[in-house]
Amino acid sequence: MLKRMEELFGVDLGTCNTLIYQQRKGIVLQEPSVVAIQTDTGEIKAFGQEAYEMIGRTPANVEVVYPLKDGVIANFDMTLAMLKYFIGKIKSGFNWFRSFHVLISVPCGITNVQKRAVEEMIVHKGARRSITVEEPLAAAMGAGLPVAEPIGSMVLDIGGGTSQVAIISLGGIVVSESIRRGGMSIDQDIIEYVKRTHNMIIGERTAEDIKKNVAAVMKPVKNVEMNIRGRDLMEGLPRSITISSDEIYEILDDFMQSLVECIRLTMEKCPPELAGDVMEQGILLCGGGSLLVGLDKRLQQELGVPVHLAEHPMACIALGTGKMLNFNGAIIERSTTIEIPEDRESVQ
Repeated sequence: MLKRMEELFGVDLGTCNTLIYQQRKGIVLQEPSVVAIQTDTGEIKAFGQEAYEMIGRTPANVEVVYPLKDGVIANFDMTLAMLKYFIGKIKSGFNWFRSFHVLISVPCGITNVQKRAVEEMIVHKGARRSITVEEPLAAAMGAGLPVAEPIGSMVLDIGGGTSQVAIISLGGIVVSESIRRGGMSIDQDIIEYVKRTHNMIIGERTAEDIKKNVAAVMKPVKNVEMNIRGRDLMEGLPRSITISSDEIYEILDDFMQSLVECIRLTMEKCPPELAGDVMEQGILLCGGGSLLVGLDKRLQQELGVPVHLAEHPMACIALGTGKMLNFNGAIIERSTTIEIPEDRESVQ
């Protein structure tokens, strides 16, 4: 059981954003999961928001990378350095995770080996104890769903790299499905569309601005336009164009069909009693991708099931890990845990 007198952290380590919850303080950090590295020397130049501002604006010897891919850690050294930096921002002069307990969220589809790697990475660098918890379960707790009761609750978490669907009952995930499509894949679809249709190349940040400002999954009642700048593919010179919500609406169909198919596959594996609960309770949307305009209405039309947007969709997982830090029931006890022995020298 987690000790009351020690500092406790809940970490939502996402492909696009990292959120950290500190016990008794709430969410104390929310920054992009981005690292800027100097390729010729291997020196890390910046983390988080500072590195994000560099995307598309770096010299040849500086590269901006996402150390996580599809919700899974792709570069452990960079991820560890990034977490160390984030924790250092929260509390200066503190030896990051030393003598601290860390509860960290992971995608529900990853293997036990991948979970173990995440836990060992944190423990071997100073944490007293490391616990992994599945993201949909944490999101359901953060949104206030009755996860510990014998009631089926369905969660659709649309992150940056993956979208996960899970049905939760009695404190655990009964069935789940995931697809490697999320907010970043929408950005790539927009980049490809502009390149193919307008013969212009735009960057990731411009694509994300389009997604946030004009993208909608329901046919817009009023067409919204936005001016964007990029590089002409034919002449190689800068130019600007106007893009509309009617255009973006059409290219989101493929993403929507992927989501609907993922939900249907989950329902096919669901026990009948829980399926009845889902029909009554509906589906909870969370994650940054759930903020797409009209997503809840479109899914409700496609599936015939009530769909609700969480009150704090981007913070659900972090808030859920925070609740678990104070939770004395079976959820924490059933989580995979690694604890440091008293003789720390034996593991370093």
